[in-house]
Amino acid sequence: MRVAYLLPLFFVHSVSAKDWDAYPVPVDAGEGMKWQLHPLSDDFNYDAPAENKGHSFAERWYEGFINSWKGPSRTEWHPHQSFVKDGKLQLSASRKRLSQKIMMGSITSHDSLTYPLYVEVKAKIMNQVLASDFWLLSKDSTQEIDILEAYGGDQPDNKWFAERLHLSHHVFIREPFADYQPKSEDTWFYNGTTFRDEFVRVGVYWRDPWHLEYFVNGKKVKVSSGKDVIDPHNYTDGKGLNKPMQAIFNLEDQDWRTSQGLTPTNKELDDKTRGNYLVDWVRFYKPVPAE
Repeated sequence: MRVAYLLPLFFVHSVSAKDWDAYPVPVDAGEGMKWQLHPLSDDFNYDAPAENKGHSFAERWYEGFINSWKGPSRTEWHPHQSFVKDGKLQLSASRKRLSQKIMMGSITSHDSLTYPLYVEVKAKIMNQVLASDFWLLSKDSTQEIDILEAYGGDQPDNKWFAERLHLSHHVFIREPFADYQPKSEDTWFYNGTTFRDEFVRVGVYWRDPWHLEYFVNGKKVKVSSGKDVIDPHNYTDGKGLNKPMQAIFNLEDQDWRTSQGLTPTNKELDDKTRGNYLVDWVRFYKPVPAE
C-alpha cells in the first residue's frame, strides 16, 4: 500500500515541474501582487516534426508570421524549417533551389499579450550570420519589442555582432512609412561572451506603455523608459507601447546586413555542424493579486 501511495505523488511532481523552475522571476510583481504563469509558456518537452507538428505545438503556435509576409531581404519563411526535438524548438535554414532566397523557420503565437508582462527565453544562437530572433509584434505591425536579436556566425566580419545581443524596440508609421528604434550604446549588450557557444536567458519586463526592463541571465542590463526613449517622434500619438502583441520566433536574412555581405554562403548553409537556432523554453508571467 505504501508503494502504491508514493508513486502517484512522484508522478504528479514530475509532470508539474518545469524546466524554468530553478530561475526566479528577477523583477517584483508589485505591491500586493504575485506572478502567475501564462499558458503560452512552453518547455518544448514534446516532439513536433517539421511536417504535421501535432496538438502540443498547435495549441500555442502556428507556422509562419502574423500575416502572409515571407520575410525581409533573402528570407523566405517556410513551415518545414521549424520543428521540436530533444526538448528544444529548432529553427533551421537552407538555400532555396535555383534561388538566392533562404528558407528559414518562423513560428508565431496564437495568443496576443499585453503589459504588465514578464517574458523570458532560454536559447542558443545559430552559428550563422542570420538573425536569431525572439520578439513581440502588434497585429498591425506598428509596435515591436525585440527581446532577443543576435547574429552568431563565426565569420571574421561578424565577430563584433557575435559577441553582442541586440535589445531594442520599434514604433512605426506604416503610411507613409517611418520607423524609430533607439540607437544608444546599451541596445547592444556585451559581456565578453560569444553567444553561439552557450545557452543564454534573456527577459523583458513590459511594465507599462512607457517602460521596458531587459534582463540577461537574471541580471538587469538595460532600462528603456519615458517618451524620449520609447517614442520621441510621437508615432504612437502619445500612447506608447500599448497594443497587444503576438510572440514570434524566427530566423532572418536582413537587408542592412545583406548589403554589407553579411549573408550566408551555400557552403555555410550546408554545414550541419553549425547547428540550428535552439530554444529550450519560453515563459510568460502576468501579475495577479497575491491573495
